[in-house]
Amino acid sequence: MKLFEGNLKVGDWVKGKSRNGELIYGYIKMIDPSKKAALINVVKSDDEKMVGTTIGMMDEKMEKLPLQKTAHEEQILSLIDLALLTKDKAWFSELTAELKKLQDKKQG
Repeated sequence: MKLFEGNLKVGDWVKGKSRNGELIYGYIKMIDPSKKAALINVVKSDDEKMVGTTIGMMDEKMEKLPLQKTAHEEQILSLIDLALLTKDKAWFSELTAELKKLQDKKQG
């Protein structure tokens, strides 16, 4: 996946391998076009020490994860917490709208 094809942007979830070969899952915090790289906030890895860290990753080492529909209120609430932590206003708005739809559906 190439950063410069417009396929990746800040906030996108990606997976990839670090320089040392650890499998990581995380989201893009920053893209540096001059280096063809991004800073990834690691939320899951086969190396537990990497979880919670931010690493640099070249664009050819990462792949955008497909969006998944969230079906459970608990999952949405967890994602809302993450959106707040990352200060992603657009994602927060999207998630709260989705939560409201889910809650309305449960009541109606």
